[in-house]
Amino acid sequence: MGIKRKPKKMVLMLLALIMTLSTAACSSGNGDKNNEGKANNGKTANATTEPTKAPPSADEPGWMSDTSPITFDWYLNFAWFPNKWGVDPTSKYITKKTGVDINFIVPAGNENEKLNTLIASGKLPDFITLGWYEDAVKKMIEGDLVLPLNKLADEYDPYFFKVSDPDKIGWYTQPDGNIYGYPNASSSPADYEKYGDTYVSNQTFVVRKDMYEAIGSPDMRTPEGFLNALKLAKEKFPDINGQPIIPLGLHEFTATGNDSLEQYIQNFLAIPRQKDGKLYQREADPEYIAWMKTLRQANQDGLLAKDIFIDKRPQMEEKIAQGRYFAMLYQRSDFAAQLGTLYQQDPNKIYIAVDGPANTKMDAPTLNGPAISGWTVTLISKDVKDKARAIKFLSYLNSEEGNKDLYLGEKGVSYDTIDGKDQFKPEVFDLMNKDRSAFDKQIGSSFTFWMLMNTNITAQWTPKSVEPFKQLEDWTRGKTQSISEFDQIDPMANSPEGIILAKTKELRSKVLPKALMAPSDAEFDKIWTEYLNKQKELGFDKVLAFQQTKYEENKKKLGM
Repeated sequence: MGIKRKPKKMVLMLLALIMTLSTAACSSGNGDKNNEGKANNGKTANATTEPTKAPPSADEPGWMSDTSPITFDWYLNFAWFPNKWGVDPTSKYITKKTGVDINFIVPAGNENEKLNTLIASGKLPDFITLGWYEDAVKKMIEGDLVLPLNKLADEYDPYFFKVSDPDKIGWYTQPDGNIYGYPNASSSPADYEKYGDTYVSNQTFVVRKDMYEAIGSPDMRTPEGFLNALKLAKEKFPDINGQPIIPLGLHEFTATGNDSLEQYIQNFLAIPRQKDGKLYQREADPEYIAWMKTLRQANQDGLLAKDIFIDKRPQMEEKIAQGRYFAMLYQRSDFAAQLGTLYQQDPNKIYIAVDGPANTKMDAPTLNGPAISGWTVTLISKDVKDKARAIKFLSYLNSEEGNKDLYLGEKGVSYDTIDGKDQFKPEVFDLMNKDRSAFDKQIGSSFTFWMLMNTNITAQWTPKSVEPFKQLEDWTRGKTQSISEFDQIDPMANSPEGIILAKTKELRSKVLPKALMAPSDAEFDKIWTEYLNKQKELGFDKVLAFQQTKYEENKKKLGM
């Protein structure tokens, strides 16, 4: 059940072209040599002519041609990444199989500072993985700091094209005709045709099950019901194990804004991203403003704890593990480990997904599903110590074989063929659900190393979700949408439009907490009106015009 690749003709033509060019190059190059060395009756005059090296095959995994030991430095632009390669049996198995060892480099503090320092130095580690949305991707490409994957594949490993999706190659191909980064967790429109009904979203509104039931499982879709539920929870459960309750949890406030107060709540309110082909300014929408005023009222009523304005993810994880939040508008995967721990302690004190904020028509949420851009992209540095081994290892990780090795691990160790299906051994699956951190170190499979994970490929081995995770996933089914055409529409940070966008985000980061802390709706209106006017003064219309052009280009790319 491999990934669907469309159009198939394109792949076959591409592979045929590669093979033809390779053969032609060898024939033409060798022809001159052979003619020079031939004399009477076609016999070779010079017996010392070197044998020609066979071109790399487009049909066979390139990594198998060389499994000698090599260590690559791999930079991950995620300070929270806790794992090391070679500690667990899965990564040890892959190193034994391919010869490739990995030294992960992870920033200790601010990711952007670390990455910008590396870029400024002009010398990068062998591999780099970062969010596709990071400005640094364009900086590295424009600074000639990374190599075109297509050219590496042409020269060393045409198998890359066989295991890569042409739609995703097309999406990430730059104006110069090259592709420099390949995505993980990416789903194209063609993937949606095949797998769409199985897709789930990370975006959830959750409540602590025991508290929610204790206050009568109220409807929280309306502003009145939402505020009343927070109030009842605080009155009935003022303290959690000696610590004050936090009625509502949000994503952290950052230097650019707050995910919960932007796209999350906008998606729950089903606010459109475009109207009649024109990008829509969602934060000026009346439904959105009405709910922001609801949160302002929550703060006035003492229902927004000061913690939420200052806590970062580590502090939030600690408080989630303590069960101190009543409700959260939050990404479910970000608290999966804590949820598993809570479930082991008491299945009633877990977080469950419920219908949260809704628009006045009570439309279903329009949550972000998988998109063609994926989550991260992986690039190969111009300073890579071995170009051939690098592209071959990337092809391996990107292939069905590599995805299976990283997802299931080594047969007999973490998985077996049980009831005719390759699946995790029961004790391994049990550990994964009980203690994810321990699982990563003791097993190391199931996306512990996610740099090139293809969730459409691994779906064939994915075990059925178990509680408490299943309920959250199931709640999102049927509510997800592809947002591919809205990805990658922002300008470069150092462009005129990019500078305006950066100033707007900085302004937003200051306005959001200020608006929630406003003493009255009238004061909120004043703050929000000033904010939208200030956007215009900064020249935000230029940003919108830039984004509109990119959006229309994306639609053409996707054949929409």
